[in-house]
Amino acid sequence: MIKQRQIFHDAYLGALLVKGFDGAVEILAGLIIALTGPNRIYELVFRLTAPELNEGHHPALNALRAGAEKLANGPHHFVIFYLLVHGLLKLGIVVALLKGTARWIFPLASLTLLGFIAYMGWRLSVRWSDWLLGAALFDLLTLALVLNEWRAHGDTRARPSRSKKHLTSRPKPQIQG
Repeated sequence: MIKQRQIFHDAYLGALLVKGFDGAVEILAGLIIALTGPNRIYELVFRLTAPELNEGHHPALNALRAGAEKLANGPHHFVIFYLLVHGLLKLGIVVALLKGTARWIFPLASLTLLGFIAYMGWRLSVRWSDWLLGAALFDLLTLALVLNEWRAHGDTRARPSRSKKHLTSRPKPQIQG
């Protein structure tokens, strides 16, 4: 039982580290797009992918170029807003969960993850994406690990240890007479 708890706890920490790194990358990407502009990003992606695209068929590079082109030619304010807010939420929740001092973060993290999963589910119903499905499944796994950790924290705090000092430090009743 203890070995299984340790495995789940290690998986929880690993998922949090991946989420934290992802949140930091999203914040950085949002800041870069906001500061340099989407056209600059498109030019950079075009320059970096042009030689490889001339040599053969590269679906990942085509997708990268198409994404940069959509960003440059479309409304980019939402993308910047989404990257910054999503990244800050992820990073903030990960830091609070890693501190592990406040139990209120578990329900907040669970609700936030449920919101992300619901949003990704809606987006998948509008337009299918294997990448988005992977992100939604990873969020679902992370949610399960957060809920398990929340339960484990509740188990350890539900059984307070009673020391001898606590038992002997009761106030003595006053006899009036």
